[in-house]
Amino acid sequence: MSKHYNHTKATLSLAKASFRSITRSPSAVIFTLAFPLIFIIVFGFIGGGGMKIDVAIAPGSDLQNPVIAALEKTGVIRLTKNDTKENIEKNLEKGAYDAVISVEKNTAGLPAYFTNVKYTSASLTNGNVLKSVLNDLAHQLNTVNQKPTVTEIRATTITGRLHRTIDFILPGQLGFSLLSTGVFGTAFIFFALRQNLVIKRFFATPVRRSSIVLGEAIARIGFALLGALFIIVIGHFAFNFTLINGVVTVINMLVLATIGVIVFMGFGFVVSGLAKSESTIPPISNIITLPQFLLSGTFFSINAFPAWLQPISRALPLTYLNDAMRKVAFEGANLWDVKQQILIMLLWGIGVYAVAVKTFKWE
Repeated sequence: MSKHYNHTKATLSLAKASFRSITRSPSAVIFTLAFPLIFIIVFGFIGGGGMKIDVAIAPGSDLQNPVIAALEKTGVIRLTKNDTKENIEKNLEKGAYDAVISVEKNTAGLPAYFTNVKYTSASLTNGNVLKSVLNDLAHQLNTVNQKPTVTEIRATTITGRLHRTIDFILPGQLGFSLLSTGVFGTAFIFFALRQNLVIKRFFATPVRRSSIVLGEAIARIGFALLGALFIIVIGHFAFNFTLINGVVTVINMLVLATIGVIVFMGFGFVVSGLAKSESTIPPISNIITLPQFLLSGTFFSINAFPAWLQPISRALPLTYLNDAMRKVAFEGANLWDVKQQILIMLLWGIGVYAVAVKTFKWE
């Protein structure tokens, strides 16, 4: 009597074989580890700050005055006028705002207004630039060689976490790695298995189709998570990438990475089904990946994009993975705090796999 076929063992064997194949693939290593690591090293050494200075106007501040009008004309300062006090304080602490300004009328006479500025140590470079801008504006607004007639600058600084360039770049590069692994890796491997008749040979055995897909999925998720862990560790110990809650933050980031790579593998299945030859896989994959690389906040904040482009950026799944990664790593958010980002990624996954079921070919 023959033994009952063990599908679990078959799945794990396929996963093991696929994992070995991935580790021996130069393209997989380059897209998953080399490219993201190169960008992390470059931006880690360069550092630097943003091109815009984000300043919040405190609730209750006078808005119709020469100081606010002059700040709006600088082109360097981006003013936010309708935020809450609680949110302003949180954003100051994490460096999302470089300062908060409150302008109040002086009922006693001259100067006409007092400008109260609160800076944050989380954004020292932009804070110093803002100080220079304010001093220059005050000099222009006030009568030279006399007491201030329009405004007097009163400044204080609160303590906040230092937000480094690596804290923005690393989650974006991690998303880049996961998207590349999910789309290119899945598309090429299943097309090759079909073209080389490997899948057809599997059908001559008791192996289920689900075992083939699950085995490949386990291998790619495992490889992607190892790559993600490697990138996080290098970023933290070599460039002081912020992991606000230590190991807990790393675990949360790996959970997000798992969700991300599963969703992105769906795109890979779609590409594999649509491709007529191996040479058509890169162009189809690039149509899916390039817009996300460029528009999902991988290298630059989507707030720096033109207003008409931002809704497109906010419709892409990689945007929500990058956003969730940054909130977890730097702000100390837990998975429940980023449930909106996770939900949107899952909705993308449902839609993509629905398309994959219609387009994927076994033979």
